Amino acid sequence: MTATSSTGTAITGSGVWHPEHVITNAELCEAFNEFVRRDNARRAAEIEAGREPLRESTPEFIEKASGIKQRYVHDRTGLLDPERMCPNIPDRPDDVMSVQAEYGVRAAERALAGAGRRGEDVDLVVLGCSNLQRLYPAIAVEVQDAIGGTGYAYDMAIGCSSATFAVHLASEAVQLGKAKCALVVVPELTTGHMNWRDRDSHFIFGDASVAAVIEPLANAKKGAWELVSTRAMSKFSSNIRNNAGYLDRCDPARDPADHKLFTQQGRRVFKDVVPMASKFIADHLADHDLAPADVGRFWLHQANQNMNDLIAKRLLGREATRLEAPLILDEYGNTASAGSLIAFSKYSDDLPAGAWGVLASFGAGYSLGSLLVRRI
Repeated sequence: MTATSSTGTAITGSGVWHPEHVITNAELCEAFNEFVRRDNARRAAEIEAGREPLRESTPEFIEKASGIKQRYVHDRTGLLDPERMCPNIPDRPDDVMSVQAEYGVRAAERALAGAGRRGEDVDLVVLGCSNLQRLYPAIAVEVQDAIGGTGYAYDMAIGCSSATFAVHLASEAVQLGKAKCALVVVPELTTGHMNWRDRDSHFIFGDASVAAVIEPLANAKKGAWELVSTRAMSKFSSNIRNNAGYLDRCDPARDPADHKLFTQQGRRVFKDVVPMASKFIADHLADHDLAPADVGRFWLHQANQNMNDLIAKRLLGREATRLEAPLILDEYGNTASAGSLIAFSKYSDDLPAGAWGVLASFGAGYSLGSLLVRRI
């Protein structure tokens, strides 16, 4: 079957980078459980009076709940310190590249090499991620400067759909002639906004960066991926939140040192997102006269194995194989918006010319993104 239209753009290269440090579930639980024991001991009188004690975690619980076995992290020492439970990431001087920009540049170098391009070829940088290290100057502009790019650059954030939305925007810029070679960078330094003292989510996130080069289809070589269609959707929900912001210090009822972090109502998210994402992807395919069975690979948002498996099953009417819907979260953990693009970058080279694929995201907002691609 053939699609009825095309964006006239293509993903001509992609690349993944992650820090070298790894934390396994067993290591994470050892530190978390020691924190729990110490905290329960400190609050023994409150617990005796009826306060619910904190519960310990296990590697088996983590893997069953999420499918995650390990994660790459920027820093192990702070995360595995029961008294700190936060990564150690020292501030850098203003004349030194920021940590998040460094993440973006490392992935960008690999994506540009894959596309056969150099930094000076880039005339647009769209940086999308779930959380920004700072608001200004834009980290995208810092990346643009570091690679020697021209044109313009900007940051954007819409939770775990930031990567697919960024590709969507980069593709539109190329379509409109606003850019000839766009670079999407997704530097997800997620461990800094994770509450490592929360049993329900202390295991979720890992750090990684991914990038993709978007160019006119006419410039794409054999093996690249035509962006046939992009689609985005949002629907407000408070079930996934990170309330941290510059107004934190302005609330007179709060301790300025108290940090707001990632929170979610996991069961509600699962119940809401599975049917919403399944329909969103199926409708996108149907609008191009495609059925899920026509798709060679689904690179789904890598947040939770159970969620991905159920969405794929709803689409296909059967269990998907790991070849059809690959997972990277067992190795990387949840890398927020980077997950589906990492899965694409790592598990796309084996598909033949003409093969269809879908990159899909679903996250806070709620936000949903879908990229329909075809191998050239």
